[in-house]
Amino acid sequence: MVRNPEKTFGAIIDKCSTAQLCYMDKDGFPVTRAMLKPRERHGIREFFFTSNTSSEKVSALKSNPKASIYFVDRRFFRGVSLAGTAEIMEDAATKERIWREGDEQYYSQGVTDPDYCVIKVTVVAGALTFGFGGLETG
Repeated sequence: MVRNPEKTFGAIIDKCSTAQLCYMDKDGFPVTRAMLKPRERHGIREFFFTSNTSSEKVSALKSNPKASIYFVDRRFFRGVSLAGTAEIMEDAATKERIWREGDEQYYSQGVTDPDYCVIKVTVVAGALTFGFGGLETG
């Protein structure tokens, strides 16, 4: 058991430049997508990512919000695996809070671009994995 999951997991998460988001597609098959680092996180329970509203991933998450996120620490061959539910956020306040300078390269109409949304993942369980196994945190 990890003594302080928030500190241990948080340190790994903060060093990662990308995350892997996993969800189920419309046919019930698992899909993994590389995502840019979360724009915001609240401890190890809430993560906010940017995405295209028109993407298959957003459509799939609207149908089945169960998701997982994986952050890998390549240096020590370990990672943080977190499972929870995803919510597609399209309200102006959230979109403005998560928006960063330079996002225009992905969303040409700016923060009000209808193809810009935020994926919020709320975690219910997690594990620290080491190569071939893991430590559950519940």
